[in-house]
Amino acid sequence: MNMKKVIAILFAMIFGALQLNAQKIGYFNSEKVLSAIPAYKSAQQQLESYSNQYQEVIDAEYAKIETLYNRYQQQKGNLTAQARQVRENEIIQKEQEVKKLQQDYFGQEGQMQQHSERLMQPIMDKVDAAIAKVARDGGYALVLDVASIQGVAYKNEQYDLSDAVIKALGY
Repeated sequence: MNMKKVIAILFAMIFGALQLNAQKIGYFNSEKVLSAIPAYKSAQQQLESYSNQYQEVIDAEYAKIETLYNRYQQQKGNLTAQARQVRENEIIQKEQEVKKLQQDYFGQEGQMQQHSERLMQPIMDKVDAAIAKVARDGGYALVLDVASIQGVAYKNEQYDLSDAVIKALGY
């Protein structure tokens, strides 16, 4: 069974169980909510700027490696076996250093992840609080994010809480 079918069955079961208890279910679109928040747009621009800066550094380092490699290829015939080995090791070491740098910038624990958490977490906390407030105030037992759920075949607009969440955020 593919993942979409599993998710669809799971949601059908949840919706069915909640309907038996006459619980209210709502949804919101996180993309719509986030796009209404100026701080989110600013954070995205800052993250893009960091990413571009880091990528420029990586690209420059790879260009240096390419230059080293091309120079090595041109001089290879004139080098002793030992000198060739030294140059090859130098190129390999430089490649490993750049891969580590790339990991430091873009890896799971990298600088981009840290910037993202620092910039986005306060925004996400506010959005979560607004969703919780709207859900409590409206008596909703379950609020889903339709932007993150694949396979939503139908949604009744009367249960869309996106605008209420945006209003709760003050926008």
